[in-house]
Amino acid sequence: MEKFESIIKQVIELTGFSDFSISRDSDSGRFSVFINDNIISEENLPVIINSFDILFKLIAQKNNIPSVFIDINNYRKKRENLILEFARAAAKKSVVEKKEMQLPVMNAYDRRLIHTELSKHPDVKTESIGEGRERCVVIKPIN
Repeated sequence: MEKFESIIKQVIELTGFSDFSISRDSDSGRFSVFINDNIISEENLPVIINSFDILFKLIAQKNNIPSVFIDINNYRKKRENLILEFARAAAKKSVVEKKEMQLPVMNAYDRRLIHTELSKHPDVKTESIGEGRERCVVIKPIN
């Protein structure tokens, strides 16, 4: 575990970031990496996060680490909140109009966020449809 954390720290420092934190959940063994940097433009964040994500997952696999979560400038957290707001609005519209609402194509993580969030809403149910990269969530009103 310490070796993994040391490698991650070196990679982050070598890429020029100095304001970051690395933490580990003792129950799940999952590492979380948060980087703060005001120089990176918002439009470059997805590419940078994805690049770190791929690299850190490879390093984690080689070190038998269950998973790594990376976020820069709270980009992922903000994005998750937008997705959840969108899902709640679509659920309300589905109930009001009494019809199914098909959301845009999303990755598995985003679909899971929506299924989890809307499972708390008794007036709708959700289902993923499509294959591979074309999967999306359908929100259905419960009559």
